[in-house]
Amino acid sequence: MNWDDTTSEAPAAERLVGAAADGEDQAVEAALRPKDLGEFIGQERVREQLDLVLRAARARGATADHVLLSGAPGLGKTTLSMIIAAEMGAPIRITSGPAIQHAGDLAAILSSLQDGEVLFLDEIHRMSRPAEEMLYMAMEDFRVDVVVGKGPGATAIPLELPPFTLVGATTRAGLLPPPLRDRFGFTAHMEFYEPAELQRVVHRSAHLLDVSVEEPGAAEIAGRSRGTPRIANRLLRRVRDYAQVKADGLITQEVAAAALRVYEVDERGLDRLDRAVLKALLKLFGGGPVGLSTLAVAVGEERETVEEVAEPFLVREGLLARTPRGRIATPAAWAHLGLTPPAAPGGSGQQGQQGLFGT
Repeated sequence: MNWDDTTSEAPAAERLVGAAADGEDQAVEAALRPKDLGEFIGQERVREQLDLVLRAARARGATADHVLLSGAPGLGKTTLSMIIAAEMGAPIRITSGPAIQHAGDLAAILSSLQDGEVLFLDEIHRMSRPAEEMLYMAMEDFRVDVVVGKGPGATAIPLELPPFTLVGATTRAGLLPPPLRDRFGFTAHMEFYEPAELQRVVHRSAHLLDVSVEEPGAAEIAGRSRGTPRIANRLLRRVRDYAQVKADGLITQEVAAAALRVYEVDERGLDRLDRAVLKALLKLFGGGPVGLSTLAVAVGEERETVEEVAEPFLVREGLLARTPRGRIATPAAWAHLGLTPPAAPGGSGQQGQQGLFGT
């Protein structure tokens, strides 16, 4: 069990199938998080590589190399950072890139670290540039220069730091500058989960939450979780509520399917916003191409909401494609909504295409 994006009525973070964590998610995740690599489900390649890094560091009696974890929200980056600290027998300090706006903020954190401590820096790509440049020296030489005073009279005072391990997490690794990326000794990209792995996540979480779930019920939840453990846990809690009120508390396939219909999450994990985007694209614009701004107006959402919240999953599922001419629907989108694509002009058999001479 591991983890770490609407409609016009609810922000992205409040979507049932959104990967961002709200207050309830954070509280539940704290209780469900695995404590070591042996409990961590999925990410086999990352787990194996990380296990070697940590074991070697313990054998040398040294701090572990700096670790960079990249991947979509909800896949387990925060959990892995806590496991790294636990495996090394070290305390962990958690902060985020947006919280560090000045080099002095970072200097205050670094100067208070203990020997061997793990510093988890979430959304590291959003850190300010002055703090980022200070981090270069801290990661490489375990030293920072604190500037005292201003103007010609300013003095740089070198400050030695105890050895520490920085664990950086990012959802957008491409925004990290190469000098920062190169200072990480181990880099791992976390992939979306397979349904079978999410079933194991659901079963583990159900056991910890004292919820009875049958194998088909767990499979139903896992198949609608968009490859993300955090979403699987959230759907499990909502299905649990339905089972307690409408059934006898046991989560069967029928109960899970009925519960998720109530919450408007379909069999592929699409919610109301996802389906609204597809319906507008298919019914109003014949499958496209259509511009992003036009599509956003048609569904009554902001352009950024459609582009950043709905589109990534639709593209990953092969239901929508981004082209230079605009957004277009794929044949899978027509099939998913049970609609028939319009006949192509000239009887060519291809949507929106026609022979050069109309034949």
